[in-house]
Amino acid sequence: MRFLFTTLAMTVWSATAMAQDTQVAPDAVPEIAQEPRMTLQRLAGIVQAIDPDVIARGPSLEFTLDGIPVIIIADATADRMRAMVPIASSEGLSSEELLRLMQANFDTALDARYAVAHGRVWGVFIHPLSPLEKDQLLSGLVQTIEVARSYGAAYSGGAQVFGGGDSNGIYQKLFDELKKKGEAL
Repeated sequence: MRFLFTTLAMTVWSATAMAQDTQVAPDAVPEIAQEPRMTLQRLAGIVQAIDPDVIARGPSLEFTLDGIPVIIIADATADRMRAMVPIASSEGLSSEELLRLMQANFDTALDARYAVAHGRVWGVFIHPLSPLEKDQLLSGLVQTIEVARSYGAAYSGGAQVFGGGDSNGIYQKLFDELKKKGEAL
């Protein structure tokens, strides 16, 4: 047993010593440029580049992206931001429609989500503010307007389906129905 322990200890020690001998000098490692942390001012600057007619109202920014109204509310103290797109009235939503929204949130809405608040269905992108990178913001905004555009049809934040949910089956059923209708032509 002592021999086994000694052999194991020497193996670990020699592997550690070899690893230390083969380490790359810190100055040889390429530096990855990091973006500055997202602030309210930086967020407003990015949005202003998207839409120079942005309207700032306290912690909110109101602007238009590809013809769709977007509201961003940010709170530096809570370190959160939310981009929102109004989609439709939530009055009269059936349980099937609510279920479909939840299914889409699982596999097709991607980083955007469907939400219901204040009598409306919304497309939303929610993220911690300070670690948010510019490309994440832009991607989240695109996905949010895509869930608004595809509401009632594909319920998708983009071209991808994460999978594992019900949406692929729903899409297949729709495809099969369209294919069947097309056979009559």
